[in-house]
Amino acid sequence: MQSYSGISRRLIASIIDIFVIIFLFMFLELITETMNKTLFCVLFFLSTWVYFVFQESSTLKSTVGKQAMNIIVTDLNGNRISFIQATKRFIMKILAAIPLFTGFLLILFTSKKQAFHDIMAKTVVFVQED
Repeated sequence: MQSYSGISRRLIASIIDIFVIIFLFMFLELITETMNKTLFCVLFFLSTWVYFVFQESSTLKSTVGKQAMNIIVTDLNGNRISFIQATKRFIMKILAAIPLFTGFLLILFTSKKQAFHDIMAKTVVFVQED
């Protein structure tokens, strides 16, 4: 039986993912030194969306950070999530972070260790079995 991933494993995976995204953007900024702020913000949002949605809806079911922490994102039945479901999860994750990350604290109180974005997208995060 698979176990649900707790908040500490997910937090470390998120930190790894943030570093990956920062390095990608440092590289992008070096290449496009004259980029205006609006274009940069749009590219940042789109790139971050692509990073999370394409990886989490892939056969790997996880981002680079989640892979490092041996966790996967699935639907409620343990299946790979769809592109639409991953997009919904990504957008809801932004909303979960707005009020001082309170949407993430739900992990501590729900039986399936789901954050706000998981509940809204009907997803769970499992520790991957070896």
